[in-house]
Amino acid sequence: MSYVDGFVVPVPEGNMDAYLEMARKAGEVWRDHGALEYVECVADDVKPGEHTSFPQSVKLEPGEAVIFAWIRYASREERDRINAKVMEDPRLANMMDPANHPFDSKRMFWGGFREALRLP
Repeated sequence: MSYVDGFVVPVPEGNMDAYLEMARKAGEVWRDHGALEYVECVADDVKPGEHTSFPQSVKLEPGEAVIFAWIRYASREERDRINAKVMEDPRLANMMDPANHPFDSKRMFWGGFREALRLP
């Protein structure tokens, strides 16, 4: 079964083009090192919940949109190998500094997930 890194991040709508350009470059690096899939999605139908929600999870502010993204790998082992290579890739050096991010990286969250079910 494959392995997925998932990300949720708030992005100011005025910075969306810059964010997607950064994501496109990052996605190319991940794919070049062996990731099977790199996907970025912009929230289109997410509402605050009574207890929690995507907007609440990132403390969404007016004028921001929630991004839900994932990177898929063949396995956890491949993910660990690929991420080690990605972190050393000079094409991402400028993106590693939070001061260069077109979003508030303190409100971003992520994690690794093993695939439990896939329907064709």
